[in-house]
Amino acid sequence: MVTATLLLLLSVLLPADMASHLMVTPQVAVLQVGQNFTATCVITDTNEVTSDDLYWNVSKTTVLPEHYTKINRTALAVTVTISSEDRPWLFCLCRKVSPYVVLNGGKFIHGVQLVSGYAPERPENLSCVAVQENTYISPSITCEWEAAGRQTTAVPTTNTLFVRKIITGETFNALTPANSAKVSMPIFPSFATLEIWVEARNKLGALESEHLVHDANYFVKTNPPADVKVISEKTFPTSLLINWTHPIAKEYVKLIYEIRFCPKGSHMWTYVPPADTGKDIQSFRLQNLQPDTVYVTQVRCKNSKKDHGHWSSWSTNATKRTPEDRPAGKPDLWRITTEGGINERQVEFICKDPEFANGRIIRFDITFQKTKKKVSNGSWEQASVPVNRTEWDRSARREIALLKNIQLADDRSVTMKVTAVNSVGESAKALLVIPAKAHRHPPVEELKVRPHAGRLLLDWKPPNVTAEYEYVVEWIGGGQIDWQRENSSTRHTAIEGNLEPFVCYNVSVYPVYFGRIGKPARVEAFLEQGAPLQAPTIRLKGNPGHNEAELVWEEIPQSRRRGFITNYTIFYSSGAEMHVITVPANATSYTLKSLSRSTKYDIWMKASTVKGSTSGFNHSFTTLKYAPGEIEGIVVGVSFGFLFVVLMTMLLCIYKKDMIKDNFWPQIPNPKESTIGHWSPDYPLKAETPKESCLSGISVLDVDVCDAKCVFEEDKAGLPLKKDKYLSEEHSSGIGGSSCMSSPRQSVSDSDEGGDMADTTASTVQYSSVVASSGYKGQTPASQPPPSIFSRSESTQPLLDSEENPDVSLPDGGRAFQRFSKQPSFTHGAGSDNPDGFTQLEMEQQEALEALNFCPLEEDGEGTAASDGPSAAAASSYMPQLGGYRPQ
Repeated sequence: MVTATLLLLLSVLLPADMASHLMVTPQVAVLQVGQNFTATCVITDTNEVTSDDLYWNVSKTTVLPEHYTKINRTALAVTVTISSEDRPWLFCLCRKVSPYVVLNGGKFIHGVQLVSGYAPERPENLSCVAVQENTYISPSITCEWEAAGRQTTAVPTTNTLFVRKIITGETFNALTPANSAKVSMPIFPSFATLEIWVEARNKLGALESEHLVHDANYFVKTNPPADVKVISEKTFPTSLLINWTHPIAKEYVKLIYEIRFCPKGSHMWTYVPPADTGKDIQSFRLQNLQPDTVYVTQVRCKNSKKDHGHWSSWSTNATKRTPEDRPAGKPDLWRITTEGGINERQVEFICKDPEFANGRIIRFDITFQKTKKKVSNGSWEQASVPVNRTEWDRSARREIALLKNIQLADDRSVTMKVTAVNSVGESAKALLVIPAKAHRHPPVEELKVRPHAGRLLLDWKPPNVTAEYEYVVEWIGGGQIDWQRENSSTRHTAIEGNLEPFVCYNVSVYPVYFGRIGKPARVEAFLEQGAPLQAPTIRLKGNPGHNEAELVWEEIPQSRRRGFITNYTIFYSSGAEMHVITVPANATSYTLKSLSRSTKYDIWMKASTVKGSTSGFNHSFTTLKYAPGEIEGIVVGVSFGFLFVVLMTMLLCIYKKDMIKDNFWPQIPNPKESTIGHWSPDYPLKAETPKESCLSGISVLDVDVCDAKCVFEEDKAGLPLKKDKYLSEEHSSGIGGSSCMSSPRQSVSDSDEGGDMADTTASTVQYSSVVASSGYKGQTPASQPPPSIFSRSESTQPLLDSEENPDVSLPDGGRAFQRFSKQPSFTHGAGSDNPDGFTQLEMEQQEALEALNFCPLEEDGEGTAASDGPSAAAASSYMPQLGGYRPQ
């Protein structure tokens, strides 16, 4: 495009010898969008090319050959359609058919710019006005119209307003590109005829609007009436008088008026019929108004000629209250009933002012009576309830007043009558009867409430009764109560009160039969629902278990629900694992089961309505490692098991007590239970306290020398008879003590009556007494002792472990040495220095026994002991006198 423009400019500015060989005609083209345009390209001053070598371009787009028309050898025409509001270039060009054309390309191009637009259309709806300035009409006329058609920036349209006086032919005009204009004249030509029109013109043509031909006053618009005043007259409570003044002198324009009015706060205007105000007047009385009501009044005016002129603007608001009058309606009496106790109701009577109170209500006069079973059992009681309202208007007239609280038994009814009193008089009586519970009429059927267009719509079917009745529609919500009355033919209605969105309303419909209230039908409804403002706060009931936890929550307060709760959703998680449970809207608890032991869980709840959901706060808890009572059960089980083992052990011990006793507590020889054979009953034995240094188990009897001899001789006489017996069984222990010379063999009793001991479970232990028949080693007894006795005992008790195991040595002094003495019988001599009074024989016996106890002896073939020490020799020489006892 730029190159083509430059070439065109060069073709115009270059000298003649450098001029273009192509020429396009026509050169100026203003075209209407949508029309066809034909251009012709002519070859001049050259024979290098012909029309067959030419072609056309529109905005760098080659026009198809079918749109070409060959006129002759040097001329080629083209026809194009203008389809846009752009300003494209149409170029005629030549193909490169020769070197001359190539070298002189600038001489073989020429074009024309196509300017497009729209033809003007006729202006519509021309209107003109001449306004009032001060007390006369302005000499300027302002007109407005609607422009028709379209225009472009390349082909703009201008409008010219013309005002011509018919009588003089004088014309005034104003040029404007807009759709309004003002024509000024020297003075306003009142009562003269004017012709007014508008002309729309551009490069594609010109058109005129319709011509307005009217009297000049036809175009006049005066100011609104001035000094509008409203007067209230006490004697006319339903009337207001309106006064005003003319805005302009009658010499200029004769006017007619229009009046409208409405109660204050209302936007529903009431217009006075034109027949009453269509005249030259300056006052008017409004009638049939509502007493004690504030009204807003406005007045306007126009030319009195029919279909002439413009209405002025409305005057400023003029307000006035009508005087009070006696109430024309009844108080709207209603009640609120609550349970007051057992078989009792608390009835609260309330009322609103009459719909047409006609003034400020100053008090309510009430009369009521309680009855039982339709029989009057009480007198009529009267009372007055004052109403204190400092500021009162029409809206406050429907405020609810509390009249009386009555405690009513279920089997009783109460009749209430109320009148409203204002400064002029009292209203008609309103009647309401609260029947006994058992005598209420049936309710309406199939009550339905639904929101629609910002209102709550109600539908119901009437009760199946023939009595005449009306309906009371009651709604309670947001801490407020209100009601409205409907006639008996109503089946559909809308609540007229101011309802708020997101508030739950309890809507009830009561049939009322001659003032007697029937049973209600109730439905809850929302004007508009939303997401809840909060979700329930979830918590645990008690402590969690090892695999379950009981969750509880409280219902969302009604004021925070903002809709009907459809369900609750419980979320609980332990780490990355999430669980979701849905519970119904009426649930207030839920038990989570199949939980893991000793695991921390996070829980929260979401409450949902049809419009959205809201989540609550998180709550955490940790399950127990053991179930309640599980540890106690383990302890009790272990305890019972231990007790069972103990009891079984005790029973086993009782059942096997003999075997256990033999194994753990063997029988110990008890000398007290041994049988002692007295060979000479004339000499009883006397036990002597054992010395600490004596060997245990050795019993020594002190006998006189003579007795010892007798005994010794008897023993010697009996010794050969028993020697074989003693030797066959080895030697037995003396007094149950252990001897280092003995070896463990079974002992045999030396009793003459000894029986077969194989039948006993324990070996028979032979106890012997050591005796002396005469002085030892030349010792002479101090005096002649009494006759001696040799005692021997047999015991059937088993031996001690020390007696059965002679290899175990005992410590020194571990054996008790016991002596049985009748009297000291051996002395060492007359001058003995033995401090303890032992005789020489006793001392030697003790030495022999000590040698037996502490010095191990080796046996010879004859049963005697051989030893290198003197003590051993002494003991060996003394052994035959000890009775040859060896422990087993």
